Amino acid sequence: MSRHADAAPHSTGRPDRQDGKDAEDARTAVTVFVALGANLVIALAKLAGGLFARSPALLSEAAHSVADSLNELFLLASLKRSTRAPDSRHPFGYGKERYFWSLLAAVGIFVMGGCFSFFQGIEALRSHHSETFTGYVVGLVVLAVALVAEGSSLVRALLQVRGRARQAGHSMRKAVRTADDPALRTVLAEDSTACFGVLVAMAGLGLHMITGEVQWEAWASMIIGALLVFVAYQLAKESRGQIIGEAADPALRRALRTFLEEQPEIDTVTTLLTMRLGTRSTLIAARVDLVGGLDSEEVEEVLVRVKAAVREQWPIADQVFLDVTEATPRDRERARRERRQLDESVSAGGEGPGAKPPEVQG
Repeated sequence: MSRHADAAPHSTGRPDRQDGKDAEDARTAVTVFVALGANLVIALAKLAGGLFARSPALLSEAAHSVADSLNELFLLASLKRSTRAPDSRHPFGYGKERYFWSLLAAVGIFVMGGCFSFFQGIEALRSHHSETFTGYVVGLVVLAVALVAEGSSLVRALLQVRGRARQAGHSMRKAVRTADDPALRTVLAEDSTACFGVLVAMAGLGLHMITGEVQWEAWASMIIGALLVFVAYQLAKESRGQIIGEAADPALRRALRTFLEEQPEIDTVTTLLTMRLGTRSTLIAARVDLVGGLDSEEVEEVLVRVKAAVREQWPIADQVFLDVTEATPRDRERARRERRQLDESVSAGGEGPGAKPPEVQG
């Protein structure tokens, strides 16, 4: 006969009442504002230079900067809206707003950046346009200024990532790969792509000036478009997974399972389910089989104590549900298999939020 006990998670109040997360969000907001300011100035400079030089590569870069500026507005909206308190319509809070606005930013990169760049490249191949020497120089100067501005914004984002890496004891590469803040990740992707795109545009414009063949600029424009489409696809894919519901990283899931298994009152953790509700909230739902001989009051005390201990040790795990049920031999075998898969995933370096979760069977 199964025993069932499920208590609502203890409310932690507003999800933004976390000093560390507030400070990190403030740094991210500064990073986004720096990127927005740089992109607005660069977009105007590229547009003016592109119209003057009639350069398709430069106009493609202008479209890229306009798209990036719009995306920064989306990211700023996500930072503000994602910290709203839970209410009756959204009892788990608004943390996933960040993923939604990041998805819109990816769409903006695809439509306004990638598609327009392809269009400019195709138009350039059809027009066979050539420019005066002055036009080439103006275009190259504008791109050089853009490279400095984009590089400054990229350095700001990388400095923030380095600070996170030091706090977590990770390398820069691992910190970038496992970054869970979609706003910071999008700024990094935009700025690094922008710097590379400016270099491609400079190469295309320079070769056009040397050879007189507009095809160099046309191909540069289409390379920029292909790069933007790829970046937009990657960002959209990550946002899609997070909006649908993504498990916590394997290292956290293994630590939680180990903690539960070590409790003297818990005989078996048959199933452990997690879902990230935002950058500062994670849902934990576990089915556990308790040792025999506990009465109803003792079961309730165990559940309250264990959930409180989980929230204290992992503040991000603010929504904790425990389901007490009697484990069958099949449940115990599945639990062992899930534990092995978690161990293998963590050993293989799958600590990132996009790591493949272990197989879960109902």
